[in-house]
Amino acid sequence: MDACDTHEVLNQAPPFVDMNLYACDPALQEALAREGGGWAAPGLEALGARFGSAAVQELARLANLHGPTLASFDRVGRRIDEPEFHPAWHALMAIAVEAGLHAAPWSEARPGAQVARAAGYLLLGQAENGVQCPLTMTYAAVPALRLAPALAAAWLPKILSRDYDPRPLPLHAKRGALVGMGMTEKQGGSDVRANTTRATRLASGEDTAAGEGAWRIVGHKWFYSVPQADAHLVLARCEGEADGGLGCFLVPRFLDDGRRNAVRVQRLKDKLGNRSNASSEVEFCGALGWLIGEPGRGIATILEMGSHTRLDCVLGSAGIMRAALCQALHHARGRLAFGKPLADQPLMRNVLADLALESEAATAFALRLARCFDEGDDPAQALLGRILTAAGKYWICKRGPGFGAETMEVMGGNGYVEDGPLARLYRELPVNSIWEGSGNVMCLDLLRALGKSPQAAHAVLAAELAPAALLDARFAAHVAALLDSLAAHATIEEGARLLAEQIVVAVQAALLLRHAPPCVGQAFLLSRIVQPVGGAYGRLPAGIDFGAIMARALPMS
Repeated sequence: MDACDTHEVLNQAPPFVDMNLYACDPALQEALAREGGGWAAPGLEALGARFGSAAVQELARLANLHGPTLASFDRVGRRIDEPEFHPAWHALMAIAVEAGLHAAPWSEARPGAQVARAAGYLLLGQAENGVQCPLTMTYAAVPALRLAPALAAAWLPKILSRDYDPRPLPLHAKRGALVGMGMTEKQGGSDVRANTTRATRLASGEDTAAGEGAWRIVGHKWFYSVPQADAHLVLARCEGEADGGLGCFLVPRFLDDGRRNAVRVQRLKDKLGNRSNASSEVEFCGALGWLIGEPGRGIATILEMGSHTRLDCVLGSAGIMRAALCQALHHARGRLAFGKPLADQPLMRNVLADLALESEAATAFALRLARCFDEGDDPAQALLGRILTAAGKYWICKRGPGFGAETMEVMGGNGYVEDGPLARLYRELPVNSIWEGSGNVMCLDLLRALGKSPQAAHAVLAAELAPAALLDARFAAHVAALLDSLAAHATIEEGARLLAEQIVVAVQAALLLRHAPPCVGQAFLLSRIVQPVGGAYGRLPAGIDFGAIMARALPMS
């Protein structure tokens, strides 16, 4: 050191970059193979290396540092409503679209396609979460669009393309297209039946360039996700129809003749997290839209989209939790405190092992849920998928913020500041609980799924949990009590959150008891079933092999 230097930088872990996020995650690899997506392993290994690279992690930092801005007018005063993004955003989107994370299960349908896409999406969640919103909505729009064959014929070839094309152009001039969604209004929020946006059929000859079947839409949306998307699925009240109910409309950003559709972006939302992504408020000033499904059946139509977006909320939270865990483990192994690495301190080992259990359980659950989507033609798997989507979106997304806070605490002040990724990851975690149905909405949806066919719901849950119940008498007793009380609890709205938690934790325990190493399965059983789930981490009982759990969570290179 120079005589005037005050210190050297010592006792700091290097950045967690240039790590293959797939290769360092045994739990993800095993779940992929177990749930039917093993054929995708080579591609996911390549994707894991790319998302874990220093270059992509830097893109994520830049995309968040330089968030989107809104250009309402061009230089001569024409209204353009154009969100503008840093080049890093476009680079991340191009990687994700090229990987098919927006559409692969629809363009290359095969057994395990949903599971394979879920694993890739979970890897993306460890790099940057803002780009997940447009990918999710595009992916989820496909089943809804297929309800309108003429629209599907025009739009699906561009939606299924792996060529990211952000240019603001009509569909026919694009190499690829993305889809957003507009449901929420100021006065309604989750209660979309309170929507006031209205749609009226165009009279013959009213707009000859619009073609057949167009409706004119007037109203507003309080949250209009991804305003730069090429089209949005929008709920509006069908005026002049028998019941005046809500319809679901495809509202393109540009019309075929090159005109901008009359969708006025009022402002971009200033959000807590998800800052690289644009969310907006808009007004429809006579915008043109085309009906998907039947008039008055808009909510049912949009639910074709909602189940898939909720799957992605589970995957998104599981991915962020995994990223935060890796940061905490990596730091603890590289940081000395009181004479030895943090990762060797007994209480810290308890915390890290407990976090590792939570992350692995979320990953296992998420990919099991994705298999329900792969096997949706099976009525039992379809029902299980509906139950687990609602319960899982509630519980796993709800566990996220506390998980992120605990990993931040592992790193202390270095975790809290914006120089590293943990602060950004922490700010991302609440959105998956809020978006696409808050916790209460999800729990009420769970009650509806259970109540629609109580005997069938009991049967599919029993079938899912039974193999693990054969492995441990304590778990068998827990399962029996849960199933015995299922019908009664499914009618008590006030207890819906606890019921959702119990279902998810039981399914997670079953997966880990059957498929994870005994040190993982037994530790999860003891800390989540034998004793109630706690609000904090680091509550694992004596006798747990902390070291083995930590080594599995992030193998030492």
